[in-house]
Amino acid sequence: MSASRPVYYGGQAVIEGVMMRGRDSLAVVVRRPDGGLAIISQPLPSLYKGRLRELPFVRGIIILIETLVLGIQTLLHSAQIAASEEKTISPAMLWGTAALGIGFGVALFFVLPLLITRYLIDPYITSALLSNIVEGALRIGIFIAYLRIIALMPDIKRLFAYHGAEHKAVNAYENGVPLELGSVRGCPTAHTRCGTSFLLAVLVIAIIVFALLGRPPLLWSVLSRILLIPVIAALGYEFVRFSAAHHDNPIMRALIVPGLWLQSLTTREPDDAQLEAAIAALKTVVEADSAPPRP
Repeated sequence: MSASRPVYYGGQAVIEGVMMRGRDSLAVVVRRPDGGLAIISQPLPSLYKGRLRELPFVRGIIILIETLVLGIQTLLHSAQIAASEEKTISPAMLWGTAALGIGFGVALFFVLPLLITRYLIDPYITSALLSNIVEGALRIGIFIAYLRIIALMPDIKRLFAYHGAEHKAVNAYENGVPLELGSVRGCPTAHTRCGTSFLLAVLVIAIIVFALLGRPPLLWSVLSRILLIPVIAALGYEFVRFSAAHHDNPIMRALIVPGLWLQSLTTREPDDAQLEAAIAALKTVVEADSAPPRP
């Protein structure tokens, strides 16, 4: 990959810390129980930085895989570091929990709205298009309600604060603001390339994709909601990437607004300790990308 190609830094909140992804590496910075920062830096596998990752639509599927795999791995690292000496978290337990979480998410956000629409709404309407619109509206409503409910949990509040810290650090870097605590503190907690905006785009695009299928038998409808998720995710990624690159356009800016509003549910204003972790993670990957290649 050419060093002149722009690098879009970003990451995710982890347990008591932040993961940042650079061009060739990632960094995880976690607050240890003793108050210090643990910094883990490692190179990215070739799949996550090769040419396929730059191909439109294909890259969306690769990034979906990357987000799932690296996200779970970094959560494992952060959980082990943030846990006290009396607590241990096995990789099998975390991967098992992640698998259950993915299955729960597919059932809650894709299958449940279909079943509600098919059994409670469809007997009263004849239009397949209207059926898919109602199903999509239910899907978005369930998603927003889910975010509001989990945001009440203390641990999730802290996670969302680290999410806000991640955004502040990236916003500071992209706007030429020094990566120092006093400067980053004033940056916004919303960002146009946020995963929350991506998920909203996926839910909206799903309405269009499923509407093209009409109203097939229930079994085929359920399978389509599951099997087409990678395709819809690829389309959603392209939308988020394009809209972020053209956010100065009035039309794009209007389309971005709902995703930015939704981020108010998944981010919180971080404290200085959380900001410090995000800044350290971003500095680590920026320095790694700036280092001369090894001979």
